[in-house]
Amino acid sequence: MAVGLKKKRRIQLIIIGFVLLAVSTALIGYAAKDGIEFFRSPSQVAENTPPETETFRIGGLVEEGSLVRNGENASFVVTDGGASVPVTFTGILPDLFSEGTGMIGTGKLINGTFEAREILAKHDENYLPKEVADALKEQGVFKENAQ
Repeated sequence: MAVGLKKKRRIQLIIIGFVLLAVSTALIGYAAKDGIEFFRSPSQVAENTPPETETFRIGGLVEEGSLVRNGENASFVVTDGGASVPVTFTGILPDLFSEGTGMIGTGKLINGTFEAREILAKHDENYLPKEVADALKEQGVFKENAQ
């Protein structure tokens, strides 16, 4: 009889362990859902407009002639060759940020304009973020020697 009781106790502990694992996984997933930011190219944004409540990253090239600076406010257009999305940003732009260069912004699309809370620019003339390069390759705009 003692052997049956030990076996029953082990099974109970295993079941409790699986339940605790499932609960902790669910809690971690729930807590992380607000921290996940998906990358989208301007073409993907144009095809499937994300809701205004969703924070995501957008990347591409800063369109030539589109950069307008007004103190700490800046507006420009990001493109991947297939579509363009207007972007606004309040803050200090990175030193390497300029027209015709690659960028990634984090923010929300509100009334058709991407309102960025963070802007990242390429760090030298030979680098283009992987997501941006992949999006430009899909549009046939990417030049291999640019990376």
